Amino acid sequence: MEPAARRPFQPAGAGALLLGTLLLAIALGVLIGWAAGGAGIGALIGAVVGIPLGVFVVYRRYRESF
Repeated sequence: MEPAARRPFQPAGAGALLLGTLLLAIALGVLIGWAAGGAGIGALIGAVVGIPLGVFVVYRRYRESF
């Protein structure tokens, strides 16, 4: 049996995935915050949640590269 091929690590792809996840979390935070009456606070909470979420998504995508 041959070992499974490893996915090559692509720094630009990882950065785009991280940024996309962060922006999506901020957008969702703004929408929820706007509905609750505070879009700015929603954006802040979205950013706080989006940073570790983005790191997790990048890790899950590229975990076989390491």
